[in-house]
Amino acid sequence: MSSLARKVSAYFVVKHAAQAIDFYKQAFGAEEIFRMTDPTDGRIGHAELRFGETLMMLADEYPDFGALSPDTIGGSPVTFHLDVVSTDTMVAQALSAGATMLRAAADQSFGERVAQVLDPYGHRWMLSQTIEQVTPEEMQQRWNAAAST
Repeated sequence: MSSLARKVSAYFVVKHAAQAIDFYKQAFGAEEIFRMTDPTDGRIGHAELRFGETLMMLADEYPDFGALSPDTIGGSPVTFHLDVVSTDTMVAQALSAGATMLRAAADQSFGERVAQVLDPYGHRWMLSQTIEQVTPEEMQQRWNAAAST
């Protein structure tokens, strides 16, 4: 069965979307593609940012449409994975822009150097740099070995 879907993109809902856009540009090097501002109250009704090859959409809260931020609903179960050139450099940049460290950078058995930060708008980000090519079979073997010690 073939899929009719072509791609999936994240759509963030945040409080203070204009500030969030500035944060994502400063912290992660996002490029703002465009934004539409609600003429009635100045909220951002829709914006698009590019992170490397990935498009992300973003808007202020619109409770009447069910668009609520992680702050309003008590957090988000979603973590965004950002593939980076240097985990340590990106962590420093994100922290400097106002992110909070959740998990310090460390090399992982699956061949990546990974850290996790929380942005000021309630979204978790896994910053990940490939440091070694590891097959799925080797990943499982390493995990099994670590679990048995």
